[in-house]
Amino acid sequence: MRNLAAVATLPRHVGQYAGYHAPNILFIVADDLGYADLSITGRRDYRTPVLDQLARGGTLLTQAYSSAPVCTPTRVAFMTGRYPARYAAGLYEPLTTQSVGLEPRPATLARLLRNAGYETALVGKWHLGLLPQFHPLRHGFDEFYGFLGPGADYASHLDVATRTVSYFQDGESPVHVEGYLTDLFTERAVRIVGRPRRKPFFLSLQYNAPHWPWQGPGDPPNLDSLRGTVGGSPETYARMVQSMDEGIGRVLDGLHRHRLERDTLVVFTSDNGGARFSHMGPFSGGKMSLWEGGIRVAAIARWPGVIPTGSRCEQACATFDLAATAAALAGARADAVAPFDGTDLMSALRGGLPLARDLYWRLAQRSKQKALRSGDWKYLASADGDEHLFDLAADPGEKHDRKAERPEVLAELQRKYTEWEGEMLSPIPLDASGPQSRH
Repeated sequence: MRNLAAVATLPRHVGQYAGYHAPNILFIVADDLGYADLSITGRRDYRTPVLDQLARGGTLLTQAYSSAPVCTPTRVAFMTGRYPARYAAGLYEPLTTQSVGLEPRPATLARLLRNAGYETALVGKWHLGLLPQFHPLRHGFDEFYGFLGPGADYASHLDVATRTVSYFQDGESPVHVEGYLTDLFTERAVRIVGRPRRKPFFLSLQYNAPHWPWQGPGDPPNLDSLRGTVGGSPETYARMVQSMDEGIGRVLDGLHRHRLERDTLVVFTSDNGGARFSHMGPFSGGKMSLWEGGIRVAAIARWPGVIPTGSRCEQACATFDLAATAAALAGARADAVAPFDGTDLMSALRGGLPLARDLYWRLAQRSKQKALRSGDWKYLASADGDEHLFDLAADPGEKHDRKAERPEVLAELQRKYTEWEGEMLSPIPLDASGPQSRH
């Protein structure tokens, strides 16, 4: 067990890497994918050959976390490189009101990369605000093709919250097209990858799969399925994940066809742990929980010639580190008034030894939960009001509470957590009159 008093920190920013041009950056994010929902991480009732091969061609991040156990806050962290509780939009678990969204200032990730010379595109789910001032194009994306809300019917494209409106847009224009959403997002991503260009690209491919409604390719629209607790089956879930896997394969084929593989960092992850029909492997809990199953996510990184093939990265990391890593590769720096909480992961991805660090989480609306991972220790204040201390190295399933044996460690982590929370915005109550769906 690492000494809490001697926790090392990863470098905040190292600029561009000697010998490498700024690479293309392709971030692929699944929605509500459980840690063990890939065959390479443990799923046995279906296969995900594309993502399995991606991991074999790069590194499997075994200690990767989402920055929150639910959609909006994680996406805030991805766009800002910071803890979501630093932003009003990040206090919503998830965002269910039209009046709030992620402000485009201070500059978020897409603008930082565009200012550094990148072409920027977002394909898929946004869920960071419906109003024009929160639109992806205001955040520095040159191109947006996807939906603004929390989710959509895969066939009709109706929003899962309103059940009557579509927020599917190309740029800022409504999209009226037939097709399965996963396939439509894949097709646009393939087109973006294949365009001739003189600049590197940043493509954020945010699939809504396998988030409910539970619909596979070819299934008809189904208003009843626009609630996550209705319908579905393990077989349908398998079709949803496999469709995404196949789509990712088409995008990766595009990189290969246009000879971009060696010039592109590809990262795959999920916005939080799994929901219905998901497998979390050895971990407890799931989406909307700060037990490991709600925040530990499958993650893969590949950059041929830079990241060792077939490797495993044991560095503890979270969603906001992706923004910091992308910025470092591009030679961009965070806005001075909004320094990254995340850190550049390239040393770890290239095989560097993992370093201990502190990662914090808070859930405050539908339930009160707190968590801090410090080295291998984890402090958890669970929804039932109890407090726990776990040694994740020996007990990743969080079955054996160590607080009685190590009260001094518990006290130190409680102190750290209180200090961290004092730097965050105060939680806000859930609006009882607003939508209550768990997106």
